[in-house]
Amino acid sequence: MKEFFKYVFATIVGVVAISIVGLFLFFMIIGVVISSTEKEVSVKNNSMLVLDLDRQIVDRAAKDPFENIDIPGFNKTKQVGLDDITKSLKKAAYDDRIKGVYLKLSVIAGGMATVEEIRNALIAFKDSCDKPIYAYAGNYTLGQKAYYLATVADKIVIHPEVSVDFRGLRGEMMFFKNALKKIGVEMQIVRHGKFKAAVEPFLLDKMSKENREQQLTYMGSLWNHMLKGISGKRGITVAKLNELADEVQTFNKGKRAVETGLVDEVKYKDEVLDDLREITGTKGTKGIPVINASKYADAPVKGFKKKYSRNKIAVIYASGNIGMSVSGDYIDGDKLSKEIRKARQDSSYKAIVLRINSPGGTVFDSETIWREVKLAADEKTVVVSFGNVAASGGYYLSCAADKIVASPNTITGSIGIFGQIPNIGKLLNDKLGITTDVVKTNKNSDLLALTRPMTDYERQMMQKNIEEGYDTFISHVAEGRGMTKEEVDKIGQGRVWSGENAKEIGLIDEFGGLEDAIKLAAKMENLDNYRTVSLPKQSDPFEELFKMTTDNVRVWFIKSELGDKYRYYNYLKKASEMNGIFARMPYNISVN
Repeated sequence: MKEFFKYVFATIVGVVAISIVGLFLFFMIIGVVISSTEKEVSVKNNSMLVLDLDRQIVDRAAKDPFENIDIPGFNKTKQVGLDDITKSLKKAAYDDRIKGVYLKLSVIAGGMATVEEIRNALIAFKDSCDKPIYAYAGNYTLGQKAYYLATVADKIVIHPEVSVDFRGLRGEMMFFKNALKKIGVEMQIVRHGKFKAAVEPFLLDKMSKENREQQLTYMGSLWNHMLKGISGKRGITVAKLNELADEVQTFNKGKRAVETGLVDEVKYKDEVLDDLREITGTKGTKGIPVINASKYADAPVKGFKKKYSRNKIAVIYASGNIGMSVSGDYIDGDKLSKEIRKARQDSSYKAIVLRINSPGGTVFDSETIWREVKLAADEKTVVVSFGNVAASGGYYLSCAADKIVASPNTITGSIGIFGQIPNIGKLLNDKLGITTDVVKTNKNSDLLALTRPMTDYERQMMQKNIEEGYDTFISHVAEGRGMTKEEVDKIGQGRVWSGENAKEIGLIDEFGGLEDAIKLAAKMENLDNYRTVSLPKQSDPFEELFKMTTDNVRVWFIKSELGDKYRYYNYLKKASEMNGIFARMPYNISVN
């Protein structure tokens, strides 16, 4: 009995101790959050603006209270907002305290269109001041997107053991047909469009001829655009660059990359620090004043802030799958529609810029949002800005806008609709020994049951629904883009295009990023003096802190464990929960 009470007492003491430590950590975090929100950002003289692009780059980073809190054992994916990067570069050009830009590069965690916008912002920075851009890769490999970005720098420097990963682009798809067969699941597909390849992973074990054709087309467009940009800055012909890619530069480290002309110099970190001291005028071995883009975006810069204006342009952000809240960012049809409606009904908003970064999603939510975009465009100027991807449903909700602006390497198009209904009857019966039985009052009361194959009648009804949905889709595009339905169908059929392709066939109007879309909207409304308001309004740090639900924590832990491989887990989870009719991209595209 004595031993029993001893262990019980020890357990109670342990629980109390853990509770006290937990409470202490909680209040410590609260204190950090308070201090970070109240403290004004200060910029030291002779500083370098650092763009650390190893972080995940999103259109608009959330106000995360844990962003700069490192908890031992928990690696959190840190984010940086594209809006903060572009805003910082604008300010830095006019800020005497900033002496140059330091690009810290390795592999960029952002899409091709995002890289293009940052690259263009860096070019604008160079055009508006004589401050240098210094790019350094000091960690294993300089990825292709990172190298494309680095070519705008005055000097590209790499560590002696770093290579430039230059070998061309590739696309890879996963196919689940055989795996589904093994577990007794049949994915029943109904679609319109020979290029609507979203369903191919469930039907085939390799790409169809049409899918391979469309991938080669847009991938070739992306690669050629990248080569032209590199060639213009490095003075190497496109033919020579393709030759270097064919030879594969991934294993040619240090001096070999200098010999090919891809980079300028090879240096260790201490030598790089000496270069930065020279740029900033820092004497001896003193530390170099630096500030990152996320912080600098909030720093006051004398003479930079625009005068207050009653004329507002609403910049509405929409990122993620449409109507599919599996995990991470997603676009809620009702919530986004409400934001557009509020901006339409508010007379102080003279124009709306809708920033889309979405591979599509449910037809219902896409149609809901399209309606609000159409109503808004009937009353005031609406310009859509495409990010890395705005395809299928992402294009659906955009086509009613007055103008569409995209990067040459945006992924768009995929005008098509499909439906999928899984049949898990064999999985239940043959694999798990579970049987089902049905009682129904009418012939089709068990419509589209998941435990048996579709009947011919059900398939006909489903196909009719898909055809009607596709006709609605191409009708919207035809009306919004000034085409006939036949013309839209010809470039539709679910086919994916690059932004460069899309401009040639009339799916977009101009090349550019979000800033270009805002300037276009202002020009269309003849606004010389205006201010932008980002919507939806972001939660403050305390709201974000208390929004850490069980699901958010679970996703956080999985991301911490899987790292970059999280996207595969996320794709499989989304695929397993897709049941119904969708206007979505054939696959998730990641270019490295």
